[in-house]
Amino acid sequence: MLAGTVLLRPYVFAFLALYLLLGWWQIGWRRIFAWTLTGYGLAFAAEYGSIHWGIPFGDYFYIETTRGQELWIAGVPFMDSLSFTFLTFTGFSCAWPLAAAFRARGWPPALDSARYEEIRRSPAVLVAGAFITTLMDVVIDPVSLMGDRWFLGQIYGYRHQGAYFGVPAANFIGWAVVSAAIIGVNQLADSRLPKEMARALRTPYALLHLGGFALFLFIVGFNLAVTLWLKAHLLFCTSLSLVAGFLLLAAWIFAGGRGKERTLSREKGRKEWAS
Repeated sequence: MLAGTVLLRPYVFAFLALYLLLGWWQIGWRRIFAWTLTGYGLAFAAEYGSIHWGIPFGDYFYIETTRGQELWIAGVPFMDSLSFTFLTFTGFSCAWPLAAAFRARGWPPALDSARYEEIRRSPAVLVAGAFITTLMDVVIDPVSLMGDRWFLGQIYGYRHQGAYFGVPAANFIGWAVVSAAIIGVNQLADSRLPKEMARALRTPYALLHLGGFALFLFIVGFNLAVTLWLKAHLLFCTSLSLVAGFLLLAAWIFAGGRGKERTLSREKGRKEWAS
């Protein structure tokens, strides 16, 4: 049944493989293993609560059309809860360098490895990570709801149609809460797990720490492509605008202070030349 799950959802496991590789490089195998276990466990509990009591994602239900083709656990598709692991880590992996760049006014940040690693346990990374993860769901959930029109299949629905392309606001609130819980639990575990060998923030390692944005673009790009293929043009334009807005904000944060630094460098160069 697990093999059938992989064959039926190869794109999910492609995202999962990239997440595991990126996580191993960024935070080490112990922490990414813990992230996978806790992320799946918390996501499964949240989904189980939603299909039975409407908390925290709102009152929705799963349609077991793929029962016998893929793995289901207590009425919840295995791949659905598993998706929370790489989505929340992507949000976290984007938020970590953003928080460091904001604090250091540019990228790569002028911070030692210990200080940089300390930032990943900060409240700023928790809040930003939950926000970025929820932003991805804003793109993913409406097109997933149209699963009967593409190869996902109609696997779930809401008992009360939501205002945002059929998705209720409770779903996004639930995603923000659950994402924050998964990131927060792993931030707590981070300080208790054995310390990994610190890596200096030099190229190409500084570039590697932007890998979360590559995974973000891969996941979001896949869903945008499906949205466009379905000719859901209003949803496509709305999702693209939200993603572009976030990326522009991220670019501004990464460039923060660079203009001032270049100006000071030019002034210093002119003074040295004059002397």
